Amino acid sequence: MASRSLIGLALAAATGLGLSLTNPDRAEFERFAADQLTLVAQEELCRDGGLPMLARLVIRDCFRLVASQHDSLGKLAVVATQRRNLGVLSLYRTELGGQQLLPDWAIPRYRALTLAIAGRFLILHTDQSPSESFAASGAP
Repeated sequence: MASRSLIGLALAAATGLGLSLTNPDRAEFERFAADQLTLVAQEELCRDGGLPMLARLVIRDCFRLVASQHDSLGKLAVVATQRRNLGVLSLYRTELGGQQLLPDWAIPRYRALTLAIAGRFLILHTDQSPSESFAASGAP
């Protein structure tokens, strides 16, 4: 009976060590966030009505323009993110956007809660709002 407990404890310790060694770091999160924000930005900005008329007249290839900002979007996400490292996993809370670019157009506010575990990222919650303040929204 004691040997089973010892084996179970050793297995739990090995699992915990494995998870802590594969807990993604900020650099990995930056790459993940850049990919996600590029997709979100392309979806929001490059579809019909995503950009104001004036911007659509100037920007010829919205998808390529957004894709060219991939690395910058990742850096922006890291600055706007708080990481809670729990050893075997991490929680990343990101809040960005809301800046007014044109009189009638602001960057949409974006908030996400992401779980990082075993070398992977899983988005647990997202919230996007063109005008609502995240502090007032009450979402996690």
